[in-house]
Amino acid sequence: MDKGTAYLWAMIRSMTGYGKAEGVVTNRKYSVEIRSLNSKQFDLNARIPGIFREKEMELRKLLRSRVIRGKCDFFLSYETDPSESKHEINTELVKSYISQLENIAVESDQKTDNLLAIAIKMPDALQHPREELDEDVWSKVEEIVGKALDAFDNFREVEGASIEKDFKAGISIISEESKNLDPLLDARLKRIRSRIKANLEEVIDRSKIDENRFEQEVLFYIEKTDVAEERSRLAAHCDHFDDVLKDGVGQGKKFGFIAQEIGREINTLGSKANDADIQRLVVRMKDELEKIKEQVLNVL
Repeated sequence: MDKGTAYLWAMIRSMTGYGKAEGVVTNRKYSVEIRSLNSKQFDLNARIPGIFREKEMELRKLLRSRVIRGKCDFFLSYETDPSESKHEINTELVKSYISQLENIAVESDQKTDNLLAIAIKMPDALQHPREELDEDVWSKVEEIVGKALDAFDNFREVEGASIEKDFKAGISIISEESKNLDPLLDARLKRIRSRIKANLEEVIDRSKIDENRFEQEVLFYIEKTDVAEERSRLAAHCDHFDDVLKDGVGQGKKFGFIAQEIGREINTLGSKANDADIQRLVVRMKDELEKIKEQVLNVL
């Protein structure tokens, strides 16, 4: 298992993940569980048995290289065969307990029988001998950790494939709706010309209207509502989003930046629309973009 190298993938991954693996090592059943949620940084909460504490930094390094980003919970635990449970009597402490109990019993005129039964139940009367870390055991436990991480990666891959599919669908709809603006913009231009001319004819005799001046006014108004540049930039941002999709893992933040730029162009389209039919297309583009932004928050 590669402990130090970050894993690179061809497709995007979700920050949400789950993986679990179990295995038996020297009569102990070990269980490893990993789960993660979205987060701006790598945030690890690790719970491991005391015997493996000296391996904690090694584990954290491994998890950072595989999880990369997200709020991660890591649990390593084991179940011991009761028949092999080892406890030792803390003899000196038990003798001290008996002596103290005996003194108290005499002073208070109480019975002094069964003091051993009482003393053996006192704190730290029984102690578990300190275990030493066995490198062979750790090596096998590490293999279980690797299997849990593989399952974790697979979960994120499946989730990432679903997100990628949604991204492609959303960007495709935004691009198509932008193209669908063509006939609406042409129709809007005709309505603008007709409306301006009708307004002029209400206050000026038609025969006195200067056609050249009229065309200049129409062009001035059209320039204020022209959205050609916004549509061009929108198309470029959508193409960029598709290109980044091909780059794979580690692009979550970049998707967020591109989505912001797409939103800026869509908002400008809406502010310049001045047309109910165009606004309906803009609203649909905004709706698709909001779906994309929600998903971006969960991309590695």
